[in-house]
Amino acid sequence: MITAKTIAEVRQAVAAARKQGQVIGLVPTMGALHEGHMSLVDAARRQCGFVGVSIFVNPTQFGPDEDLSKYPRPLENDLALCQAHGVDLVFVPEVKEMYSCGGTGFQPVPKGTGYKPVPPQKVAEMYPPGSLTRIHVDRLTEGLCGASRPGHFDGVCTVVAKLFNIFQPDAAYFGQKDYQQAAVIRRMTADLDLPLRIEVCPTVRENDALAMSSRNAYLGREERQQAAALSESLRLAADLVGQGRRAAQELKAAMREHLARRAPLGRIEYIEIVDPDRLTPLQEVEAPAVAALAVKFPSARLIDNMTLRP
Repeated sequence: MITAKTIAEVRQAVAAARKQGQVIGLVPTMGALHEGHMSLVDAARRQCGFVGVSIFVNPTQFGPDEDLSKYPRPLENDLALCQAHGVDLVFVPEVKEMYSCGGTGFQPVPKGTGYKPVPPQKVAEMYPPGSLTRIHVDRLTEGLCGASRPGHFDGVCTVVAKLFNIFQPDAAYFGQKDYQQAAVIRRMTADLDLPLRIEVCPTVRENDALAMSSRNAYLGREERQQAAALSESLRLAADLVGQGRRAAQELKAAMREHLARRAPLGRIEYIEIVDPDRLTPLQEVEAPAVAALAVKFPSARLIDNMTLRP
């Protein structure tokens, strides 16, 4: 397995694989890998001859009050998991490699950036003020997580587009847990005529059905117990739809009541039932729809979603 720290190394390895006729698959991640990430790697492994994983905690998708400085960076464990799952190349760039900006004003990244916690007072120095280009997908980024995280999806789209350009993969793999992100990236890829396929793989869940997430590690014991209520509320909505209930307001009210009772430590940020492609709110569930929610616990903000099928 190749561990590459520079764009040039990635391009060299991918070019060599292309010469051998290999199909290239990419799994973009921010590290702190778990079984959910590995399910994406395994899907790529089944379909592609050469599988690349990127591990990059992208500062431009974090807000100023979010968890950039404490985001987990267990690089040795991540590399071991990639090795065990047959990854061919892991790209582990530092911020200055991804946002060097050709000398147009990038401020030096503080020592210790990479894969060690960065003190909160240093976080501002990690942002790339010299980078002048952003990719913005309209409409799909306005609701759900986009309403409370302005600029988040611009950061996601910009870095993912950069990774697509660096790897030039035939397919890229994302998880359904981040439903809005996958929808936004799929639309960006289509709108920019990028020559690759976007594969969205099912959410992988813990034994109590909590969606796997790197941020689950932040949760205290009581928070972790209550976090199971997210998937329970989604299942409740799906069951109600299966019983013939169609009004979105009724479904959302039932989910809200369940969360209030089962997860009192969590503050509901949003509960929505949306069109699966446009992500616009629905009044009635007359065709497959997506129930999505975000709940903020004292230690972590969690998201989840489920498809509702009348």
